[in-house]
Amino acid sequence: MAVEPLSQKEIEDRLAELPGWSVEGNQLTRSYRLGSHVAAAALVMHIAAVQDELDHHSDLTLGYNTVSLSVHTHSVGGALTAKDFALARRVEDIAPGHGAH
Repeated sequence: MAVEPLSQKEIEDRLAELPGWSVEGNQLTRSYRLGSHVAAAALVMHIAAVQDELDHHSDLTLGYNTVSLSVHTHSVGGALTAKDFALARRVEDIAPGHGAH
């Protein structure tokens, strides 16, 4: 099944289900703060495993005690798709287990 860009309404509806996430330009983005650099690095590793599982990868940045993601779907010209929101949902599900907020 081909991946299709989401409409603006679909993006807004899906974004409403992901507090803390926003759209900047054409990318879905979120930053998390964690208790330590090691906790942030552990979250990055967990996100990397999820991305490999989904075969969909974000730009992932590790800071001192922060993790930032930005994602869009390259295969549809950088638009936002259901794949981007599926990845965001999975990250939201795992982040609290690492103490992220």
